[in-house]
Amino acid sequence: MDFFQVTQPYLPLAFLVFLAGFVDSIAGGGGLITLPAYLAYGLNPALLLGTNKLSSSMGTTVAAAKFIKETRFEADFLFILIVLAAGGSFLGAKAISAVPPEIIRYLLIIMLPPVAIFLAARKSFGLADTSKSHSEASLLKRSGALSFFISCYDGLLGPGTGTFLAVGFARLCGFDLLRSTALAKLLNLVSNVAALATFLYLGLVDIKLGLAMGLAGMAGNYAGSRLALKKGAWVIRPMLFSVSTALLAKIAWDMLR
Repeated sequence: MDFFQVTQPYLPLAFLVFLAGFVDSIAGGGGLITLPAYLAYGLNPALLLGTNKLSSSMGTTVAAAKFIKETRFEADFLFILIVLAAGGSFLGAKAISAVPPEIIRYLLIIMLPPVAIFLAARKSFGLADTSKSHSEASLLKRSGALSFFISCYDGLLGPGTGTFLAVGFARLCGFDLLRSTALAKLLNLVSNVAALATFLYLGLVDIKLGLAMGLAGMAGNYAGSRLALKKGAWVIRPMLFSVSTALLAKIAWDMLR
């Protein structure tokens, strides 16, 4: 049996994971592609979320490292946001049995259209960094609150976390979309790793498949982050609009089925 025969079943899945990594590194929402792709491949549904977390964590590590290196935040600022994000994600995961997912989905139906309309209407959104207009204390409070509460949502349900973080940091903190996306990638990685550790402990990960697809995801994240760093908000903003619209359509479809 030659190499092509061995790898052929993986090629369509690897392409979709690469594409998901490319999109996710710019605007989030990679799970909209990877989760259906893994199911179509035939992965046991019980291993779906854990395997996806493994491959996506590998890819997000590449994007987060590249963004943070290029956008240069203070280390103590990042540390505080990481701690808040980890705490929020943990509490969200703990609360998952107390809050019906249907309530979160209805909230998303309400929240996502304004986000999409805002991104479409504000052509200059995220082009300039106005974060210096806030004091250091105010910027930390705003960034910390976003990190905690959106990571709490990520632990509770998850879809669109990177999109909400990027738009939130740009709108409420004044960071341009490039720096906002950098923070979103880092905090998304924190949440993903925490969830992955849980899935690994429970034995709910196809490690071989996750590692193989993680390489495709890393390549996609690298390509996407390079494009975002080169083009900035000009490519990030329309991608955010597309992802938020696709997420809204998926949630509405799931609720109507």
